[in-house]
Amino acid sequence: MSDTKAMRVAGNTLTKEEQRQLLEAILPACQPQEGTPQNTFTHSELEQLKSAIANLEIGPRAKKEETKPSNTIDIRDFQSFSAPPQDGFDECCPPQDGDSDECSPQDGGDMTCFKEEEPLDWYGSPRFHPQSYLAREFRETVRSGRFTTPTNGVCPGFLQCNLVVLPQGPIAFDFLLFCQRNPKACPLIDVCDVGSPYCPGVAPGADLRTDVPKYAIYRDGKLDKEVTDITDYWPEESVAFLIGCSFSYDGALMNAGIPLKSAEQGKNVPMYHTGLKCRPAGALKGNMVVSMKPIPAMQVAKHIEITNKYTHAHGGPVTVGSAASIGVKDVSKPEWGDSIDIADNEVPVFHACGVTPQAILMESKVPFAITHAAGHMFVTDLPSDLGV
Repeated sequence: MSDTKAMRVAGNTLTKEEQRQLLEAILPACQPQEGTPQNTFTHSELEQLKSAIANLEIGPRAKKEETKPSNTIDIRDFQSFSAPPQDGFDECCPPQDGDSDECSPQDGGDMTCFKEEEPLDWYGSPRFHPQSYLAREFRETVRSGRFTTPTNGVCPGFLQCNLVVLPQGPIAFDFLLFCQRNPKACPLIDVCDVGSPYCPGVAPGADLRTDVPKYAIYRDGKLDKEVTDITDYWPEESVAFLIGCSFSYDGALMNAGIPLKSAEQGKNVPMYHTGLKCRPAGALKGNMVVSMKPIPAMQVAKHIEITNKYTHAHGGPVTVGSAASIGVKDVSKPEWGDSIDIADNEVPVFHACGVTPQAILMESKVPFAITHAAGHMFVTDLPSDLGV
């Protein structure tokens, strides 16, 4: 048989005789060596075979990985985006060469278009939430002064962060060490370059001086004032720290049908000093601060299951039910935030809180510091379940 096109192929397989005929047609000079199987070839014969059959693969096929459905987001599946410039977004992007003169509507029919920056190009650079534009739009709203209230329940699905800004020097190093030693209370997400208010690793285009709804300024361990813009207070030689916040898993709790009572009532979460000592670091010492959520008793187990996964946002509860066990005397009188009633079918659940640094800075009488105001977080472009 000299014409391979005339060969019959049944069920995508060849009989042994058809295999012999195919090899004879493709490699007429190939003569099997005595005592060797017919599918044994010399190197030159294999090269001839490759040339004769286009796209021939030699060797075993790679197995296709079996995938299983998951309720969590795989960070590897996220696509990086090109972020807007510092001044936010334009009404319409100017057309580029080869582009249409008109902007195509964004999700929901919005004609707003973002300018693009160079994508992050370092090894291990993060992949942001696939709807990062929502976080950028929220930060623009904050920057313009149109949002100055607590961020609990805001931007579900995005990682929210506490902010601490300290002068460069020993106190900044002590705080970095404090976070490393107390990851439950201070899960460190990012540290900015000295003097820089920008954090491209978590929110390209954001400005930490303007993109937090409200800030607190401390002098000599005492609260001096709260403001909505710290541009005039930002030290030239400063270091900014971003710490994961438990508001980050609000979206996961809502998806599980667990109510967020404080957000539903338009209140800040209640926060309390505790008797739980943190491990000291240099000049910094003090006790942990916790936040409290009233959770329906029948949903406490689910709440713990969900929050335990978010170690980058304080993780699971410090205690459930017993405020006295952590030194909280009266849950109706929080030191920060708003008081929330606890219904008969609800249980108070206490989580480590990102206000801990503020308590530490006050107790340690740090000369100068800027933080977020309690409950007023910085919303990043990262997915809330980063690391889950």
